[in-house]
Amino acid sequence: MLKYVWFDLGYTLVYVNREEKYQQKPQRYGVNISIEELKQGFHVTDKYFMREFPGLLSKKYELYAASYYKALHEYLNLDSELDFKQLTKPADESSPKGRWIAFEDTIPTLQKLREQGVSIGLISNWNHTAREVLKETGIFKYLDHIVISSEVDVEKPNEQIFNIALDEAGVTTEECLYIGDNYYDDAIGSSKVGMKSIIINPYNQLGIEELKNVQVISNIKDLYPAIQSKLLLV
Repeated sequence: MLKYVWFDLGYTLVYVNREEKYQQKPQRYGVNISIEELKQGFHVTDKYFMREFPGLLSKKYELYAASYYKALHEYLNLDSELDFKQLTKPADESSPKGRWIAFEDTIPTLQKLREQGVSIGLISNWNHTAREVLKETGIFKYLDHIVISSEVDVEKPNEQIFNIALDEAGVTTEECLYIGDNYYDDAIGSSKVGMKSIIINPYNQLGIEELKNVQVISNIKDLYPAIQSKLLLV
């Protein structure tokens, strides 16, 4: 019986409009890249780092920026003679307001779950800005429990962060489902405590071709239909 749905935060419930901001940089050098090409480029690069360097993307930008954008540029076939230092400067994210945006179907999906009497929680690798992001995006009020790595001093995929969440919510793994975009942090992490999961990947198997036997949906809007039969049992 499904009683509780836990979510990751970044690129599961919210996103940053990095493609449009980044698109302007190569344009200065006469290089035009479509938004769709950039979305796929960022997506594939994200998945590469999730697989090869677990946990790195949740660290300070300076620790991975050069290697991240090198991989992105290789995927996009950007000319190596372009000003790499200028291209790799972070997007203008100095102001927290509007930096992270809830996906169009995030709030409607959370509302549907609420209507079914399902509890909702967050388990996220995030810094001190997590609660601010949740409030600015309108997500905070839908969450029954919030477990953030920087607050509990443990990160996914360590099973301890999932156990903390289960203890706080007073539920068993059999009553829970975890939703995330990172197979290695989210699916493997939740499986360590026996919790089932669904991975959101907007390009089918692109970037996660090596994965088998994992349920994948393309968008959070697909979550409710995917689990509706389980919700009817609540």
